[in-house]
Amino acid sequence: MAIIGGGPGGLTLARLLQLKGVDVTVYERDANAEARVQGATLDLHFESGLKAIKAMGLRDAFLANYRPGAEKGRVIDKYGKIVYDEHSTNFGTTVDVLDLDSECARPEIDRGPLRDILLDSLRPGTVVWDSQFKNMIPAGHGWQIEFKNGHTVTADIVIGADGGNSKVRPFVTDIHPSYAGVVIVQGNVGHAATTVPQASELLKGGKVYVHADGKYLHISSKGDGSIDFYFVEEKPEGWWNNSGVDFSDGRQVLAWFLSETPGWNDVWAPMFEKADSPYLLRPQYCIPFDQSWEAHANVTLLGDAAHIMPPSGEGVNLAMLDALELSECLTNGEFTDIKAAIAAYEAAMQERGTAEARSSIEISQWMRAEDAQERLLQLFNHV
Repeated sequence: MAIIGGGPGGLTLARLLQLKGVDVTVYERDANAEARVQGATLDLHFESGLKAIKAMGLRDAFLANYRPGAEKGRVIDKYGKIVYDEHSTNFGTTVDVLDLDSECARPEIDRGPLRDILLDSLRPGTVVWDSQFKNMIPAGHGWQIEFKNGHTVTADIVIGADGGNSKVRPFVTDIHPSYAGVVIVQGNVGHAATTVPQASELLKGGKVYVHADGKYLHISSKGDGSIDFYFVEEKPEGWWNNSGVDFSDGRQVLAWFLSETPGWNDVWAPMFEKADSPYLLRPQYCIPFDQSWEAHANVTLLGDAAHIMPPSGEGVNLAMLDALELSECLTNGEFTDIKAAIAAYEAAMQERGTAEARSSIEISQWMRAEDAQERLLQLFNHV
């Protein structure tokens, strides 16, 4: 079996299948495990991400790497005033000993350490690096896969776990996601305590949320001392190709951010000036709410490849739950053939993905609404 994509979903599936004795290989486009800085912190949920962690037998490894207190946040208005502070409340999951069996558990872990935990759990040689998918063609009952490095392999089953721009998806369905109307500009600042001390101090090792003027800024601390930030606003499709901004030039990005946020406190400006280059521009897409397709006997999808949507806090959790349920369908002996197993998995996955996609669009809309800050405060206060 071949898994295309070495993110949390693909690696979770590989681990679970290996525990069941399945021969599986993960093909990842990165040159090696250190090729890219991994994204911001993730909160894993009891019914999905944490459920997969426990099924993989990685409870102890997770507990050794999660970040107590990283879930605590502050809501700060555009003038720089703190209007809500979780650090001064008892809200959150920080306890002396994290109970992974509590339905309230939503512990935070950096994406990098999570990936390392998953990689370390696999048999040596499971991940084949520098393997960017190019094409695949039918070969008997399976596929011959071609990579951009010139290598080819054959596999009886192919799992597309290669993200929102999945190259495997067209082999499963011709349904295309549509533009969701917003763009995320993402940056990272290393050694934040000395590089951007004022912003770092406001974070207090957790998160900051700023919602104003139809846009928002989310900032997260990371265990390596850096901070990630996401500036989100509505833009027409294709804006990123003709914005006139060179997003590899911090001075240009700073000037652009200041022009987009008149009247905002200048505490955030140094992040845009001193961020490690290049910035990531992430236009957001979403699946149709009525997407469905006929199951195939030798190829399927999981995670963003199956159900891309704007961020809702569920992305990695959905991918890991997809992996868990797919592994069970493929190995529990309940189905007469692989196609039936894949069909059962996809039915539940599509229903779950569609429901979350609807929710993600609603979240994206209200987070850019005029009353977004007030709604966020109601959410934190459980009103």
